[in-house]
Amino acid sequence: MASVTGRGWALCTVSLLNFAFVFISGADFIRFISFRAIYHNITGDTTLCQDSVSWSVALRDSSVLGSLVVDLGLLALFTTQHSLLAWSPVKQALQSVLGALNRTAYCFTTALALQILMRYWQPVTGAPCLWSVRNAPWSIWFPLLCFTLHFLCWAIICSTLMIFDYPELLGIKQVYYECLGLGDPLSHKSPHAQRFLSHFRHPVCLELGVVLWLLPALSLDRLLLAGTLSTYLALAHSLDKQDLAYLCVQINSKMQLLAEPHRGIADTSDRDSSNQKEK
Repeated sequence: MASVTGRGWALCTVSLLNFAFVFISGADFIRFISFRAIYHNITGDTTLCQDSVSWSVALRDSSVLGSLVVDLGLLALFTTQHSLLAWSPVKQALQSVLGALNRTAYCFTTALALQILMRYWQPVTGAPCLWSVRNAPWSIWFPLLCFTLHFLCWAIICSTLMIFDYPELLGIKQVYYECLGLGDPLSHKSPHAQRFLSHFRHPVCLELGVVLWLLPALSLDRLLLAGTLSTYLALAHSLDKQDLAYLCVQINSKMQLLAEPHRGIADTSDRDSSNQKEK
């Protein structure tokens, strides 16, 4: 019994450490992909582009091509990790070795790949921007508008992750269920839920697309980043009408659940008012 308890504590410790690392990586990713790019515009002078350089000259510049090659390699590292570990034969092999920590290892390697990408990403500053808002008053108002929309998108993304069983996505629930002897959490979900999750493990496509593309200035390296991640997200799921119907039912049930406390408060107020009138 003590060995089982010790193993359970070890699994919980690893899972919580992984959660902390993923949380920190997520915060760094928000700064990297969203607010850092907008900050260059809000502060005034942007160093993201060289509009005085023509495209023909920029695409022959060795520094520009070298930065693009490095960035492309980093994106290839992330997409390979994210796809290879989700491939069924690899997933089954890791499941037989890691057990309940399989999802934890997947999230850890994903966060590690993101950290490597953000650490070694090479901005392309020697080429012109595809677009750049620099004329007053839009040079001030448009970055502020982008900042507001990015903030709303990240708030929606965090809320959506909470609705889509965030502990299960991070592997925390797998460890918890393993300690209680309940097996895989997905096995306790309905067949409709298992089918939906197998088709759609990234419930943030639209909002992340807005964050990737809505910027005051779009540099060449940002085009590579946004285009690669948008294409990957588009290919990463295959929803159909059955999945959409299940999603609508789940959203309606969540909304009704959130509305129940307010309805209960309103009913209590009505009863109190009627009792006072009777008195």
